[in-house]
Amino acid sequence: MAAEPDARIVEAVFAAIGGMPMRKPAVLGICGAQGSGKSTLARTVESCAARRGIATATLSIDDLYLTRAEREALARKVHPLLGTRGVPGTHDIALGLSVVEALERGGAPPLPRFDKASDDRFPPARWGRAPADCALLIIEGWCVGARPQAPGALGDPVNALEAEEDAGGIWRRYVNDALAGAYRQLFARIDVLLLLAAPGFEIVFDWRMQQENELRRRVGPDAPGLMDAAGLARFIRHYERLTRHILAEMPERADVLVRLDDERNPLEISHRVNPSRSG
Repeated sequence: MAAEPDARIVEAVFAAIGGMPMRKPAVLGICGAQGSGKSTLARTVESCAARRGIATATLSIDDLYLTRAEREALARKVHPLLGTRGVPGTHDIALGLSVVEALERGGAPPLPRFDKASDDRFPPARWGRAPADCALLIIEGWCVGARPQAPGALGDPVNALEAEEDAGGIWRRYVNDALAGAYRQLFARIDVLLLLAAPGFEIVFDWRMQQENELRRRVGPDAPGLMDAAGLARFIRHYERLTRHILAEMPERADVLVRLDDERNPLEISHRVNPSRSG
């Protein structure tokens, strides 16, 4: 189980939220590599907001994954690597935008939920629901707020997965184009962007393996969707290009920047108001 986030991070979040004129609901975007503590931080911020009388909802971008059948169809039509959940282009962004729009109208929309153990979306009967008249929406996920790479940066593969399974660059161009499209519309709705900055991509395997072991203990060792070390190593290669890009370009524009060490302890916490930031 991930440790509770440093109280200074939560203080920085509310300082940043309080320092900006925002729409209702205000939207806090939490970005960070896999295993960096995004979900734990989101839960803590939501609890703190509740104690302050602020109606809050949390939406993980992971819960917007396309269904397994939809990704399988995408894999057949566009590229086999799109059958694996995670990268831009494998989410139902229209679904996420519909949640935001419903909250803007003061409604209490259902909040989608994805079951990673079965690698498929939970049926709507098992979704949660946002509070009516929600004042704060937290959107968290590994690529939340990310910007696309320049087209010229896509030519050289970053790892063996890209070199061997995407030699022509079809997959990575599709991912980049998706990020430049509908994702911009969703991310433009973010009022405060927080980055949990890992010390480097190299730590992501260890952090993600910890998550996998927690999931295994919770659902049992034979549950579908679980990965061994080799499977996990291949899985995170899907995320490597964009994770490295985020760590290089987002720190300069994040409203709250938290630099982490290998144990997820904050080495630096800074916040600033940056009204010129756009998605």
